[in-house]
Amino acid sequence: MDDYPLLNVFLSMLWFFLWVMWFFLLFKVCTDIFRDHSLGGWGKAGWLVFVLVLPYLGVFVYLIARGRSMGERDVKQLKEQDAAFRAYVRKAAGGEGGGTVDELHRLAALKEKGDITQDEFDRAKAQVLAGAGAARQGAAPGGAEAGSRAAAGGAPSGSAPGGPPPGA
Repeated sequence: MDDYPLLNVFLSMLWFFLWVMWFFLLFKVCTDIFRDHSLGGWGKAGWLVFVLVLPYLGVFVYLIARGRSMGERDVKQLKEQDAAFRAYVRKAAGGEGGGTVDELHRLAALKEKGDITQDEFDRAKAQVLAGAGAARQGAAPGGAEAGSRAAAGGAPSGSAPGGPPPGA
């Protein structure tokens, strides 16, 4: 180790780090070229040839010419991924489309249009509210009976005209 001083070890580590960073930047630019929807096929081919044939100059010119839009595309992609993740979590948690408030709004709209009577509305409302309480406790009300009524072409889900009110 006497013929390789400590400063040379640090310089070798620095050069290796810069080499790794260079490849990271090169791959980032190549990925951005293909991710950009505003570039046509020939534009993508031109930038890719420029970046691969003259890599240092190509990446430098690309970052100067398109660096700002590169950052904007990164932010847009991250926002889309975040929105997709949040939608997935909402869907997996069961909070999308089947909430008690949404069901009550839907029933009120049906009653206002005259599709269901006040008696049907009251029974369906009681069933929805009972279902919300049971869902919090971990059990689904009505089970297969409620699902079979809706599948048989009966009343809209949540209402059971002609049937006994919940708890009767």
